[in-house]
Amino acid sequence: MKTLTRWSNTIMERYLPDPYIFVAILTLVVFLLGLGLTDSGPLDMVVHWGDGFWGLLSFTMQMVIVLVAGHVLASSPVFKKLLSSMAGLAKSPGQAIVLVTVVSLIACWINWGFGLVIGALFAKEIAKKVTTVDYRLLIASAYSGFIIWHGGLGGSIPLSIATADHPFSGVMGVVPTSETIFSTYNLLIIGILFITLPLLNRFMMPKPEDTVTVDPKLLEDEIEVEEVAEKTPAARLENSFILSMLIGALGVVYLVQHFVGKGFDLNLNIVNLIFFILGIIFHGTPRRFLAAVANAVRTAGGIIIQFPFYAGIMGMMVASGLAGVMSEWFVSISTEATFPLFTFYAAGLVNFFVPSGGGQWAVQAPIMLEAATTLGVSYSKTAMAIAWGDAWTNMIQPFWALPALAIAGLRAKDIMGYCVFVLVLSGIVVSIGLFFF
Repeated sequence: MKTLTRWSNTIMERYLPDPYIFVAILTLVVFLLGLGLTDSGPLDMVVHWGDGFWGLLSFTMQMVIVLVAGHVLASSPVFKKLLSSMAGLAKSPGQAIVLVTVVSLIACWINWGFGLVIGALFAKEIAKKVTTVDYRLLIASAYSGFIIWHGGLGGSIPLSIATADHPFSGVMGVVPTSETIFSTYNLLIIGILFITLPLLNRFMMPKPEDTVTVDPKLLEDEIEVEEVAEKTPAARLENSFILSMLIGALGVVYLVQHFVGKGFDLNLNIVNLIFFILGIIFHGTPRRFLAAVANAVRTAGGIIIQFPFYAGIMGMMVASGLAGVMSEWFVSISTEATFPLFTFYAAGLVNFFVPSGGGQWAVQAPIMLEAATTLGVSYSKTAMAIAWGDAWTNMIQPFWALPALAIAGLRAKDIMGYCVFVLVLSGIVVSIGLFFF
């Protein structure tokens, strides 16, 4: 395993470009595939790209906020002490890898946005305690927990089809989470990954001579707060503890009524609000909070620049019908027994170009549900096969890794050599779960 991971890391270091270059090449690939596999002409593909380019603006802002707000919360004295106490449980590099993986798995099962940020922040805190751990593998372990998000409590597809009047309710009706998230086969997949993934990450630990420890500069997160000598009314407000507590109380009251009224509805907006409100409270004064925000914003550049390009790719995939062509090919070779398996593989391929759970469901559901009807396959299992395929290839798709990489201060090529093996393991586990159970 050490030899294989060393080889994989060498390949990634040499050939995997910056995520912006990756998405630029992916854009051209989809453009050419659209010309070759659909009826769209060059101008049509350009129009599809341009029309879709700003299609993820709302989501891009959500991701910027989850990154910035998570950073702000983590840099607060209270939260840093909490993370530090948890990080103290790891006494060796092996324990550090296993602990980060387990925490990430739990957090991502609860909510993907929460898990992405908490996993990376916790990994950075552990790197301060266990200085001999390979930092690349530590961050890869934190990201690897993301593999289970679509089979967890925040899975967008199972939650969507459990909602009355969802877009495909006329075909499949309302599917309760007992048939998706809490189904036997899904819980078995989750359980096996909870056991095998920490072990896999542990086995991938490099030899001491190949270990890359963390650059101390990446762990410097002290916030410089400019002191103001003049005690003007404006300065007093900026240093007002009471003002921060009042805003914090406003947010806490809203969150309480939200959870009382809607149950455990931990969507991305609520996660962002939790991070923001706790950040405001834990930093104590508006001045410290704003200084933390200014420090955190510097890490959001990759998301702001690259997400519109992925939206453009999605525009070409959907409007040209290319996503449908890919899905229909897998349907054409499926039988009743193999259909969930090939649906999983089709979703994994489409996810590489349309890295959005909701967007992918909208594209693939009409084709896959019609095929499920013809073949007599369960709608709920078809939906979960798409959900798992959407999560699966995220392990080699830099789109979702960007927030974790920004927090860690690493490049995609630093962790993807390890993530390839997570892709292989999870692919085997999910395939077995969908085919045999």
